[in-house]
This record gives sequence, C-alpha cells and structure tokens, in this order.
Amino acid sequence: MGVPKALLPFGDELMLQRVVRILSGVVDSVVIVAATTQQLPPLDGKIEVARDRREGCGPLEGLRVGLTTLQDKADLVYVTGCDAPFLHPGFIERLFALLGDFSVAVPHEKSFYHPLAAVYRCSVLKEIEQLIAADRMRPAFLFNQVSTRKVSPEEWQDVDPDSNTLRNINHPTDYFEALQIAGLTAPPEVLAALDHSTK
Repeated sequence: MGVPKALLPFGDELMLQRVVRILSGVVDSVVIVAATTQQLPPLDGKIEVARDRREGCGPLEGLRVGLTTLQDKADLVYVTGCDAPFLHPGFIERLFALLGDFSVAVPHEKSFYHPLAAVYRCSVLKEIEQLIAADRMRPAFLFNQVSTRKVSPEEWQDVDPDSNTLRNINHPTDYFEALQIAGLTAPPEVLAALDHSTK
C-alpha cells in the first residue's frame, strides 16, 4: 500500500477504528494484535492491544498472540484483518453458528481459505505453537491438523450476498474501489501519499 492500512481514512474514522466498531457490536471482547513497532490509531480504552512475539511469522503468529490473550475470556474467537471495511455482523454470527463441534470454521471458495475471516477455538493454541516451532507458517497446515468446518459461499450468501466481508485492501486501487462503494472519497493528503507510493 505504501501507507499503513490500519490508518487509512474511511469516512469519519480510520480503517482499524471502523473494523473495531463493527466487531464490538457482535463480540464481547476485542483484541488488536499488532507488530512490535506498528502504529495504531486512537482506540476505545476497553480495546486491548497485544504485540507479536516474533516478527515475520505471518497470520499464525497473530493467531497465537490473539488466542493467548483471549483464552481466559472466551472459548471461541472470530479473527479478521484490519483492512476489512465491509465486515458484516451477520457473516460473523453465521460462522459462530456453523462451528458446531469443529475447532475452526473457515470460509472456503475456489480452493482458497480465508483464515483472516474465520472462527477459532482457543484450544487450537497447542497446534499453532507446534506449527510455529516447526516453521510451518501457512494457516492451511492448521486446517489440515485440527477439525475444520469449511464454509462454502452458499452458506453465507443469504446474510452477505456479495461476500463483502471477505473484501480486503491490499493495493491503492482496492482502497479507492472500497471508498467508491461506500460513497466516500479519500482526503487529498492520502491521495498524494498513495500516488507517490505507486510510482
């Protein structure tokens, strides 16, 4: 992106603030997992921030830190990235409902998992620790190791017909498209920064 995604303006709030606001309407506790030196926007005082223990470990490290932080407060955790501006409460609730006796409920479409839009039991911490110790960092390794409910698009499309919960921001064009969908525009200083980062 060239600009920290968590700090991208989205209407009258920043990207991470928007995601936290939506999540807070669905779950009891929200934990932000950030890199050791990552800058975060101002957040509600009730939001807990935890930092990665190891750099460069990808989503599994974030999962480890988040689940460790929440394990005394919750049995089940919904995990999302900071760049999901169209997160849908009904989508989250559907994944919780579909988990059943499984350890993970993860959206799966066209042979692709969405590990940062999934529900996990805190009990998978042991397997995550083992995978990180073995330098097996792909979330798919976890899904192959624990009981995993693959959730197909047909199972969420009545609550999120356009799968917007899975729409994330990886490139300036993604950001501009998301703003357009929401009927918003980027501030001039952000436009300038993004324009400079793509050259």
